[in-house]
Amino acid sequence: MAEHTSSSITIEAAPAEVMSVIADFGRYPEWTGEVKQAEVLARDEQGRAEQVRLVLDAGAIKDDHTLAYSWPADNVVSWSLVKSQMLRQLDGSYSLAPVAGGAHTEVTYQLTVDVKIPMLGMIKRKAEKVIIDRALQGLKERVESGAKS
Repeated sequence: MAEHTSSSITIEAAPAEVMSVIADFGRYPEWTGEVKQAEVLARDEQGRAEQVRLVLDAGAIKDDHTLAYSWPADNVVSWSLVKSQMLRQLDGSYSLAPVAGGAHTEVTYQLTVDVKIPMLGMIKRKAEKVIIDRALQGLKERVESGAKS
């Protein structure tokens, strides 16, 4: 059974700057840790990624999968699983909220993972938490270091 896991972090940058790093999928292997390869397969009319193939190695979860992305608002991106070798479900989102008058951004990452193979719920939740925490910390470091996409 899939359960939601979420966490938040504050980044010392405006939401648009944070979103530009999130939207630059080709550079994910440089800062995410778990993503070893990323390839945009399709883009929408604004040039944003609609489908992305990711090769993931997150310890207990290793997979080559494709995600469908949607951009419901300027400060929100969400995704859902299209196909996977190991996963039954991989849904998530980044939601950005301006803080400190817009100079900083609170980023909330929500993730739901369900694997095809039997896995103890405790191990699955730990893997989800590791994925989220590493992604948020990597995003913070990437944005605050000024690395440009």
